[in-house]
Amino acid sequence: MLGSHLPVQEEVTAKLNYFQLPQDIKESDFAEFLEKYGRHSFLAPSQVQPSFSAFYRAGDPILIYFDSSSLLSMLRQPVKMGASGLCVDGNPAGFLDSKSTSCTRIFANLSKSCMTDPVLDAASYYRDFTVLKVPINDTVMPSMKVNVTAVSPPGAPHMKDNTCTNVVSEVIYEIEYSGTSGIESVSVQFKVSNISVNFSSSLQQHFTMHFWTKTLSHMLPRSGNPGYITGAPLLIANSGAMQHMSVLRSESDGSCSQFLRHTVQFGRNMRTGCKISLSPILEDSNCSYIQQKLYKAFQGTNRTEDFAITGSANSAQAEEWMAILIQNCSVQAVNCTSCCMVPVTLEIQILWTKVGLLSNPQAQVLGTRHFYQCQPLKFLKTSMVPVTTVVTFTDMTDWPEPPRGQPQMHWKLPFDIFFPFKISLICRRHLKMLCRAALSPLVRSPGWCFVSPPHAIAAISRLYLPCHNQRLRNESVRCWSNIPFITVPLSRAHGKSFAHRSELKHAKRIVVKLGSAVVTRGDECGLALGRLASIVEQVSMLQNQGREMMIVTSGAVAFGKQRLRHEILLSQSVRQALHSGQSQLKDMAIPVLEARACAAAGQSGLMALYEAMFTQYSICAAQILVTNLDFHDEQKRRNLNGTLHELLRMNIVPIINTNDAVVPPPEPNSDLQGVISVKDNDSLAARLAVEMKTDLLIVLSDVEGLFDSPPGSDDAKLIDIFYPGDQQSVTFGTKSRVGMGGMEAKVKAALWALQGGTSVVIANGTHPKISGHVITDIVEGKKVGTFFSEVKPAGPTVEQQAEMARAGGRTLAALQPEQRAEIIYRLADLLTDQREEILLANKKDLEEAENKGRLALPLLKRLSLSTSKLNSLAIGLRQIAASSQDSVGRVIRRTRIAKDLDLEQVTVPIGVLLVIFESRPDCLPQVSALAIASGNGLLLKGGKEAAHSNQILHHLTQEALSIHGVRDAVQLVNTREEVEDLCRLDKLIDLIIPRGSSQLVRNIQKAAKGIPVMGHSEGICHVYVDTDASVEKVTRIIRDSKCEYPAACNALETLLIHRDLLRTPLFDQIIDMLRVEQVKIHAGPKFASYLTFSPSEVKSLRTEYGDLECCIEVVDSVQEAVEHIHKYGSSHTDVIITENEKTAEFFLQHVDSACVFWNASTRFSDGYRFGLGAEVGISTSRIHARGPVGIEGLLTTKWLLRGDNHVVSDFSEHGSMKYLHESLPLPQRNAN
Repeated sequence: MLGSHLPVQEEVTAKLNYFQLPQDIKESDFAEFLEKYGRHSFLAPSQVQPSFSAFYRAGDPILIYFDSSSLLSMLRQPVKMGASGLCVDGNPAGFLDSKSTSCTRIFANLSKSCMTDPVLDAASYYRDFTVLKVPINDTVMPSMKVNVTAVSPPGAPHMKDNTCTNVVSEVIYEIEYSGTSGIESVSVQFKVSNISVNFSSSLQQHFTMHFWTKTLSHMLPRSGNPGYITGAPLLIANSGAMQHMSVLRSESDGSCSQFLRHTVQFGRNMRTGCKISLSPILEDSNCSYIQQKLYKAFQGTNRTEDFAITGSANSAQAEEWMAILIQNCSVQAVNCTSCCMVPVTLEIQILWTKVGLLSNPQAQVLGTRHFYQCQPLKFLKTSMVPVTTVVTFTDMTDWPEPPRGQPQMHWKLPFDIFFPFKISLICRRHLKMLCRAALSPLVRSPGWCFVSPPHAIAAISRLYLPCHNQRLRNESVRCWSNIPFITVPLSRAHGKSFAHRSELKHAKRIVVKLGSAVVTRGDECGLALGRLASIVEQVSMLQNQGREMMIVTSGAVAFGKQRLRHEILLSQSVRQALHSGQSQLKDMAIPVLEARACAAAGQSGLMALYEAMFTQYSICAAQILVTNLDFHDEQKRRNLNGTLHELLRMNIVPIINTNDAVVPPPEPNSDLQGVISVKDNDSLAARLAVEMKTDLLIVLSDVEGLFDSPPGSDDAKLIDIFYPGDQQSVTFGTKSRVGMGGMEAKVKAALWALQGGTSVVIANGTHPKISGHVITDIVEGKKVGTFFSEVKPAGPTVEQQAEMARAGGRTLAALQPEQRAEIIYRLADLLTDQREEILLANKKDLEEAENKGRLALPLLKRLSLSTSKLNSLAIGLRQIAASSQDSVGRVIRRTRIAKDLDLEQVTVPIGVLLVIFESRPDCLPQVSALAIASGNGLLLKGGKEAAHSNQILHHLTQEALSIHGVRDAVQLVNTREEVEDLCRLDKLIDLIIPRGSSQLVRNIQKAAKGIPVMGHSEGICHVYVDTDASVEKVTRIIRDSKCEYPAACNALETLLIHRDLLRTPLFDQIIDMLRVEQVKIHAGPKFASYLTFSPSEVKSLRTEYGDLECCIEVVDSVQEAVEHIHKYGSSHTDVIITENEKTAEFFLQHVDSACVFWNASTRFSDGYRFGLGAEVGISTSRIHARGPVGIEGLLTTKWLLRGDNHVVSDFSEHGSMKYLHESLPLPQRNAN
């Protein structure tokens, strides 16, 4: 019971500053510090790492061992994948990852699976293997194994009366662990159920992993391993014995208890007080003896030496313990010979941090200190002394900045990277002292302080720290920077530039060069503030991701010119007003301003602007001015290099510019051997990029990139990738309106930087539509500007492939219909003749997909090819060939405009098609045949999971095309082009056709700029059951629409039922059928209102489930059904089931969807079932093609006018000719 005088106080959320009166412990002083105190209480920076011996880290897979086969494997926790939720068994169970998963298993032959499939047998989850206590790298010792104990295990599954009984439906693992021994015990419990044999037998299985420990008195949630959790007792070692750290506790009368003490709990600040009696020891006048007695009373032990840095440890693990730093009182009081300095207050100050997995960090103590405050005590004068104990915990974790779109304080990555968090051991008071000391007359801007860098270049370098915004990244000045700290794995060995754009996302150190045209306004007097703010925002975003950003900027001359012109105008206006009167103000002339003077006047203003902008993102900026001479002097080069590295180490963005106030005019041909001379900011950026070993140099100018001829000329084409040696094929134009360089200077600087191991991109930084994200787009690997690369691709670029496809398509369209059909027939024959090679390539794709475990079972089925599939493909291709004889060039309209003036509308190919498909190699020959039949050029972009299959199928397609010399008409994109980049080729591609998931379609529709997309993003198909519906037809059509292939885009998603059918036998049959098929039902709002106990209410009536799920809603009439479909549908396929012809016709005429059916399944919405031979997709667009798209949907028209010296003036009021506009008969179509 606590006394009323000095009660205990707890502060759960308080966060105090660093140790009061901390000792300055430097890296070089550690040896002396260790010798003085015996053992260290504060870690050296290189030692701030997890010190765990062989142990599972949080998230690590748990290892299991099969003794009979000496096989090492992993404990699995199956998860569901894809829309159907089928089980994927390869997912490892993660250590300390307490969670539950569920998934579905489907059995084609339940009778066989019941006897042979191990997933149904409880014994397979615990028999024949053991769990390893800790991960191992060599021989498995018997002491490492833990047997799995089954709690009341069920018997083996078996068939009984067409039912498989005793199948495992739920598995629960209970895993006990400790911080010293690893996994202590494993038990498993089961729940079983029965499965009946039917058309599609399935089982929903649940898997649970639960981790717990006996180390603490309560269960541990998922936390660090084996770190402290809030509320856990702090562990100390006393003469080798482990016990809990404790503090004094008061009795009811306020005196200190001799037996009871408060336990110190991790993360909870405490303050306790009581009165201690000195009567038993005052008889002895030895001051040292009295002090030791009081120390023992405070500590509760004779000799407290060590504390545990982790939450579970013992004295045998030396690396898990650390000495407590104790500062005692002096023995004798000053100016009092009869006094003794005795401790009256004990301050226990504990530093801790989070280490381990960034997504699942663990708490570990860094150091602790017992600091005693003492007062003089006169002997024989005092018998009771009030004493106080204070415990404070300080979190020293240095959290990284959140990535874009995640502004939370403690964000988490979607994946685990094991690394230590960096620790800052110098607190905010140092920054405050630094700012106070630096407030001198040299700095005019309030709230800013001046600091000299360690290796400053004389008179050219300034580092500014914003003192008014203390919320910097670490809220501290970092002094130990050799601790690795990254938010994503960015670092790489320098020396070789990136070969592909996709690798640019790994760039760690980046230089951004801002050209004069980017920074300045169009009138060259002043800065483009909007563009500059956008650039600063992008640089700040990348800096906050853990990258090291540097800026090489222009603009000082333009900014100075603006200021000087203003001063001159103001000065002249005053003088002329005094001497000549107001009438002559309009005649004032502004003198030509010297560039050096403008630069001198503009440098300070330019830097102040950068500082103000970067401050908005809590980022420091530093200015460095250089000249060419600074690179020729070795000492100055070293100083510059040291300054830049120091700034980057402190997470400060260096802003570099040539010192135009003193720079001499550029000297031609002054480049040294192998070294570029600094003539302008292009050469400066290249020189700095190589000197600083940067990964990427981004050069922003006022053009989109490098063109093969001057931009603006008729034949100018943007060069996507530029290779060394290609400059001979480029014609350079004049330089930009401002600045000293030009494109030729930029290319020269870029090639020099590329040779030095730095990748380069030249892009437009002035375009209003792209400048807001041009830098981040480049770093993300998007196709922006011109990328300089030393690695030439083996084949043509995608732009070249598109041009080849267009040329080949035009030749293909000029062929006779019989020749195009002959190509398709040849391709069909190759599919059957070369089936062994095709199936062998497909087998490689399947094996790679299964090994990587990245595809769900439905996608694996789509990826798989078979002899029957190839035969079906060949049949479909022959149908296309037979039906395409007159598809191209067919006359669909003839009109006689006037005598001898005839007009025809004929079908022609669209041009170049881009078809993007996933996991469906059979799509390649289908789409190729349709493109050939319609005379279109074709670009194919398949999924990488089908790379081998696509390669051989494309080879066979080109072999078939070569019989008439049009091999290049069909191209397969094998480069690393992103889909988003392909969608930007609006000058080369005429139509995009996505074949894949709804998410793929939506992404392409969003990314396509200026190119139409044929397809549908959602397939929300409805079936309306009318009051006059046939009982027999209803269940058959609904079952087929929903259950035949629930993942298809033409599967039923919403079932509309007339209100009068509720509580009828027909309604009951529908519900029973859906339950038998294991379809999960969601109730619409009106349907739920009719039920006492309804299924889960639907979250949205616009949901495409793509699985055995559907929504049921009630409507009052066919009119309401039509309105519901228009409001919530996707214009894909909608069905009415009724025997009333009038109602059916109303539905067919009024529903505005691509496909509307009467008494037929939604699954008929398919090109093959429509007799089109094949389809490129289903379109819900209202322009051009709609529904399943075959050959007709890949054609457009053109107008042919044949005349004989006709002119429009002949048809005027007084002309000699009149318009006839007579319809002419169409030519007879080919009956074949």
